[in-house]
Amino acid sequence: MLLAMVFAISTAMAQDYENNNGVRTVFSNHGNNGGYGAFSLGYGRIDNSDAFIGGARGGFIFDHKLAIGVGGYGFVNNLDNNNYYLTPTNNELYLAGGYGGILIEPIVGGQMPVHVSFPVILGVGGVALTSDDWDWDWEDRYDRADYDSDVFFVFEPGVELEFNLARFFRLAAAMTYRFTSEVELTANGSTYVDPDALQGFNFSMVFKFGKF
Repeated sequence: MLLAMVFAISTAMAQDYENNNGVRTVFSNHGNNGGYGAFSLGYGRIDNSDAFIGGARGGFIFDHKLAIGVGGYGFVNNLDNNNYYLTPTNNELYLAGGYGGILIEPIVGGQMPVHVSFPVILGVGGVALTSDDWDWDWEDRYDRADYDSDVFFVFEPGVELEFNLARFFRLAAAMTYRFTSEVELTANGSTYVDPDALQGFNFSMVFKFGKF
């Protein structure tokens, strides 16, 4: 009889502990999971020329501490109209492309009004050495000539200072550094672009919407 009472009390205590202090899994309903989508507008230097970098990303947020998802970015340089690439026909060349991949984003103090996160993008991209050529045909169409293109791998870690402006909206100031594999771009048989031209810092504003 005593053993039965001890067993019943132990079972009740175990169930109570599990309900209130049990181990929570990543996908547990008891966790504080969420998700977000975001777009960013940024500036950087690509091959020693001013560049615009725009992007979008999204992911699931686990317990306010870690976001996992995907992200993608597009870029174009020569915003300062620096004519440092010239073909024999005197056409101005510039770099345009994009990249994307897996997003891993640790978040520190996510429930605080101001906090930081450390997004990392790991993936692949493509870049083209291109020019706006006036090519009038019977349709009076404006054509763009692509001189060469290449594929690259990218690893881009960063840091963001985030502001919780509303329950569903966060604004972040971000700084990242883009590491890439070497690219080889030519025009008219000559190499025009530094192999490490795509590497460098990005500075951007990130607009996040979701359940945080």
